[in-house]
Formats: sequence, structure tokens, C-alpha cells
Amino acid sequence: MFEGKFWKATGERAVKSAAQALLIYFGGDAVFNAWQTDWPAAGGIASGAVVLSVLTSLVSAKLSGEPDSPSLVPADR
Repeated sequence: MFEGKFWKATGERAVKSAAQALLIYFGGDAVFNAWQTDWPAAGGIASGAVVLSVLTSLVSAKLSGEPDSPSLVPADR
């Protein structure tokens, strides 16, 4: 769990989760007014998604028995 491979994959998952949370927050609108956006709220939602993603990765590594993978799905050997 403390290998670079684990943290690289966990970071990728966390960034994806933050992006997904922001898309939900903004409602999927292609055009939005950046000056009227509640950026602290958007940042809080994205940060929460990152924290939940990292915690999920840590628990998944523990439950799967593969400490170098943040996934519950076992890797092919």
C-alpha cells in the first residue's frame, strides 16, 4: 500500500472522482458563468470526492489482499 504504484493509481482515481463531482455540481452545462459560480462550494465538493476516493482505495487494497492495488478486482497474474 505504500508503493508508488498504489499511490499513482489512487491519485488517478481521486482526480477522476473530483472531475465527476464537479460535472455533477455544474449540472453538465457546456457553458457556465465563471464569475457567478460558487467556487468555495465547488472546491468543497471536489475535495470531498477526493477524500472519499482515497479512503475507498485504502479499504479496497486491504480487503482485496493486494496491497499494491487500489482496486477490489484482483489483477490478472
